[in-house]
Amino acid sequence: MIRFILTGVWACIVTAGAAFAISYWKESNAALPPKQEYLDGLAYEKTKVINVPMIAEGSIQGYIVAQFVFTADSKVLRQLPVPPDAFVVDEAFRKIYGDEKFDFKNLARYDLSRLTQMIKERVNKRLQADVLQDVLVEDFNYVSKDQIRR
Repeated sequence: MIRFILTGVWACIVTAGAAFAISYWKESNAALPPKQEYLDGLAYEKTKVINVPMIAEGSIQGYIVAQFVFTADSKVLRQLPVPPDAFVVDEAFRKIYGDEKFDFKNLARYDLSRLTQMIKERVNKRLQADVLQDVLVEDFNYVSKDQIRR
């Protein structure tokens, strides 16, 4: 009978000691700074495909179908309250739609480097930080109204 009592007391002491040790260990680890879960470096983000209507002679002649990729510091991207891809799409749409000199029937002559540089500058200005490192063109095509109907 005395063995059962001593075994019970021993089990209570071991349980209480383990609980104290775990609480002490958790408290000491809470004081350490949290480990960074993400790898730092450049992040490549694709925007969604945009369709920009091309209007000439009073009607829609077709659409520019474009998709962009931007590079940004991943640490900066995580700290932003709003993802920058919406701003990239908006600036691209505004630039393509509003460009009076844009010859949509001859895309080979369009200066894509100027377009991407302008998108980068305007998005960084709107976000009030140097977020975008580079803007790349993933897809840039003209689809006429006749091709859409087929």
